[in-house]
Amino acid sequence: VQLQASGGGLVQAGGSLRLSCAESKRTFSNNAVAWFRRTPEKEREFVGCISWRGDSTIYADAVKGRFTISRDRAKNTVDLQMNSLKPEDTAAYYCAVARGPYSGASVTSYHYWGQGTQVTVSS
Repeated sequence: VQLQASGGGLVQAGGSLRLSCAESKRTFSNNAVAWFRRTPEKEREFVGCISWRGDSTIYADAVKGRFTISRDRAKNTVDLQMNSLKPEDTAAYYCAVARGPYSGASVTSYHYWGQGTQVTVSS
């Protein structure tokens, strides 16, 4: 499984970015997909996840109300819309495919990981 994350960049505080995770072989269409982020201080912090049908989402408290995960099953993509960005959101963001149709915040629930895309929020 190859996951391709894109959409990172440099943005001012208060701005928005939209990240996208694509998978070419449709192997994650029946699995939950999550976004994690990593900084030098925090190893793989959970951001949020979406169920296989997109009917259930879970978010970390730090991003709740600002970030939204959605998925397009026809395009086989999972997006992370990030609004009201803060400098503390600066991190490398990774998408990950869960072992099942629903998942949560545990790193061990995920078995495929994409390469990260860097998000930098300036103050």
